[in-house]
Amino acid sequence: MTSPLDNLFTPHLVAAQQPQWPGGPEGAPIKAAVAELKSFPPLVFAGECDDLKARIALAAEGKAFWLQGGDCAETFAAATADSIRNRIKTILQMAAVLQYYSSLPVVKVGRWRGSLLSHALMTWKLAGM
Repeated sequence: MTSPLDNLFTPHLVAAQQPQWPGGPEGAPIKAAVAELKSFPPLVFAGECDDLKARIALAAEGKAFWLQGGDCAETFAAATADSIRNRIKTILQMAAVLQYYSSLPVVKVGRWRGSLLSHALMTWKLAGM
């Protein structure tokens, strides 16, 4: 069974890990959310994705370092501009040291709020756990 999320970006990609949406995967709330998301400009552009794929390939070949940082368990209240800016500064400083001493490029990746959007946690929250 496909849902509106399955076709949000690329028809052959499937949004496999989904919470129990109110109204089910074909319900009005999910259809409204998908319609709203489709109305916004993209967060990233195709060229940026292609650049990232090329950089990931370099890291996989040992020709670059992969440096990932962030906070995947912070609260929304803690996600202030200062807090995010300071984390980005830390990642950039670490990358500068890595690049200087290794003479290799550094693929810098930031990740915020990832784990709180996971399928399992969303299901537990809906169940009142």
